[in-house]
Amino acid sequence: MRIGELSKRTGASPRSLRYYEEQGLLTSSRSGAGQRHYSDDAVQRVSLIRRLFDAGMSSRVIATVLPCVDIPGDLGVAEETFAAMMRERDRIDADIAHLIETRDALDVLIAANSRHRAELTTEPVARST
Repeated sequence: MRIGELSKRTGASPRSLRYYEEQGLLTSSRSGAGQRHYSDDAVQRVSLIRRLFDAGMSSRVIATVLPCVDIPGDLGVAEETFAAMMRERDRIDADIAHLIETRDALDVLIAANSRHRAELTTEPVARST
């Protein structure tokens, strides 16, 4: 199938499909006129790639994980994929910790602002004479 049909079947834009190819996540053959042609398996592949992107993985991490799908019986590939997934999980944990610290700092600012607003509403208004 050509890129337009793959795009329609997967919901991925042609631009995204070309990007996936540039990153080595997806392959196609070329016609004599240079048009991309994809196998029917590409629909499932693109669906998986999109789920991995939706999970927050980068194209670099996805490229590390995909060989496990392509060569499921290879222990070395499975070990490499496991290590990549653990690194990704550790990165996400670090991001979560940073977000919690940021939220806590914001809570301090919100509390200070709330106190300040309360003080402003209880102060008498100075009259000019």
